[in-house]
Amino acid sequence: MAEGQKLSIKQAITGILKLQDQGRYSTLIGIGPMSSNLLKASFELARDEDFPLMFIASRNQVDKDELGGGYVNGWNQQTFAADIKQVAADTDFTGLYYLCRDHGGPWQRDEERNAHLSVEKAMHLAKESYLADIEAGFDLLMIDPTKDPFQMGKVVDLDKIIEWTVELLEFCETERKKRNLPEIGYEVGTEETNGGLTTTERYETFIKKLQAELSSRDLPMPSFIVGQTGTLTRLTEQVGHWNYANAIDLAKMAKKYGVGLKEHNADYMDDETLLLHNPAHITASNVAPQYGTEETRAYLKLIKVERRLKKEGLIKQASNLYDVLLDKAIRTERWRKWMEGDDVNLKVEDVLQDERLSTEILDISGHYAFNDPAVKKEIKTLYANLQANNIDGTRFVIEHIKRPLLQYIKDLNLTGLTTALKSL
Repeated sequence: MAEGQKLSIKQAITGILKLQDQGRYSTLIGIGPMSSNLLKASFELARDEDFPLMFIASRNQVDKDELGGGYVNGWNQQTFAADIKQVAADTDFTGLYYLCRDHGGPWQRDEERNAHLSVEKAMHLAKESYLADIEAGFDLLMIDPTKDPFQMGKVVDLDKIIEWTVELLEFCETERKKRNLPEIGYEVGTEETNGGLTTTERYETFIKKLQAELSSRDLPMPSFIVGQTGTLTRLTEQVGHWNYANAIDLAKMAKKYGVGLKEHNADYMDDETLLLHNPAHITASNVAPQYGTEETRAYLKLIKVERRLKKEGLIKQASNLYDVLLDKAIRTERWRKWMEGDDVNLKVEDVLQDERLSTEILDISGHYAFNDPAVKKEIKTLYANLQANNIDGTRFVIEHIKRPLLQYIKDLNLTGLTTALKSL
């Protein structure tokens, strides 16, 4: 690799697989970019701990303005890339970071799936979104055509998934080459439990069929293939049953074909499970809502401090952040995906009238409303009240987010990984 040239994500994954052969095991974290504060926390830790960052953005979070934009900071692909570059500069980060499309593909925006768009329309919009990703310099694209609204609840049809995956990957490679852009990595597969890639046999069947189709079109193999290790996030808990035997079998199977096993829904894991990830040879795990929840909890703690300042006569007027954030978060209705049972279909007004339930949903979904103008205004007031009393609210939030990040960094053996990869 030439001096100063960035190690591509494909090279990084190949490097991680080589390091496994040398006895070093590490599991990358795919970080859902829930806010600018999370970006700062991530870059500061990656700078100090010397490991590569992967920021995984879903289409709901980051997308073209013409397709509806994203709920995180109103980011489209270009502003997302620019803001991340700026935070890297602001934190003196000179290591590796990768922009990654999480769950790209047809019907991956909530409104597209809810509208039951036709295959043709959904694929067209998916390609529009991918093209914006490519032009913005994304390093990894997840090709995920599994959200077909006409097949929800049915066993995943792997042949159909492979057909659409190949079509989308071929489109992306063609557009990348037209623009003479550097190589990008791809992530494929499905985390679904209803006939997804849950067994070694089904996993290898998928890989073999995909490899044959890609080879016949002179297309690259993906860097990651997602497999189901038993993870499942609901509310603010890891409610799945992580399976070491399944994880190691899937990882070894993926490595046979030169790709890494990617795990989704790895939020809220305990130390025991995380420490077992390296002997299970998992190359990367995605974590997203946990970091949003951690930031919400930081604000809630600061709200209590602010209320105490008012009680002690140290400020005249407290912010109304709690009530505004609670109301806006519940009205997003994005919390439904993390609920269980009948709670999935609760009416917004009924939730707002139930103090216990509304508090629980705020914990889950506060981050969905961080970009709301009314919420931002109250956060500004909160910070000003704290600053008047020599409390740095922003720094507290960033450090609060670092707590679960550091747990994963240490347990997944990420410290020093960038230097190890560059030494290969």
